Amino acid sequence: MPIFHAIVLGIVQGLTEFLPISSSGHLVVVPWLFGWDDFEGDASLAKAFDVALHIGTLVAVVVYFRHDLWDYTRDGVRAVARRPATPAGRIAWLIVLATIPAALVGAAFDDQIEGWLGKPWIIGVSLIAFGLLLGWADGLAGRRPMDSLDRTDALVIGTAQVLALNPGTSRSGITITAGRWRGLDRTGAARFSFLLSVPVTLAAIVFKVGGLVVDGFPDDMVAPMVAGVLASGIAGWLAIAGLLKLVATRSFRPFVVYRVAVGIAVLALALSPWR
Repeated sequence: MPIFHAIVLGIVQGLTEFLPISSSGHLVVVPWLFGWDDFEGDASLAKAFDVALHIGTLVAVVVYFRHDLWDYTRDGVRAVARRPATPAGRIAWLIVLATIPAALVGAAFDDQIEGWLGKPWIIGVSLIAFGLLLGWADGLAGRRPMDSLDRTDALVIGTAQVLALNPGTSRSGITITAGRWRGLDRTGAARFSFLLSVPVTLAAIVFKVGGLVVDGFPDDMVAPMVAGVLASGIAGWLAIAGLLKLVATRSFRPFVVYRVAVGIAVLALALSPWR
């Protein structure tokens, strides 16, 4: 795999993991669009590189929210023996609760998801449909801060996250959509979505590393994987900071427009004789 390809895909992963535009969808569409076939049907190789990119974005979100995560972890552990829980301890356990639906479905149906989904035309439809849904939910103008989250909110957002197993939906997009639908303000919906990515991404890495142990680690992928980790980590940090700054004063409309435009383009290409 060329280092250039690894860097490009790392940047794509880092930006699209946190912007509500679908990282998995873009990681399928970009190589498809440029005719890159770096893995040549080698599932083990593709899995190894996917793990590397997710490590990069995990590092990005952990570094950005390091102080918050320390508070949530400390107070979450203390909440086991101390009642009532602090606000940070309560949010910590709501993050755990919201993680459960996608973790269960992803572990149970991983092979089926990879086999059934991920086709360019499905990604195009998903980009458009879930982009419009984000625009609708964002228009509801919720005002609740993240600290007002309750168990129902966490379950709704966590259940919505299951839909992100379909490439093109966007994990951040669907969780932000669910948060806005439940009345969270834009910053609160985005922050909870980003924090929710930590256990989900960590679980995915552990699950896929288990497969790598069985399949074996490809030695010739070390350099591309390091490049991918660095690119996705830096791009991910910038995406988090940029989105939180943007939504403090503006809506998610630019992402809705982008999703619809890209979705239409992907559908047009998928149905054309060019691809």
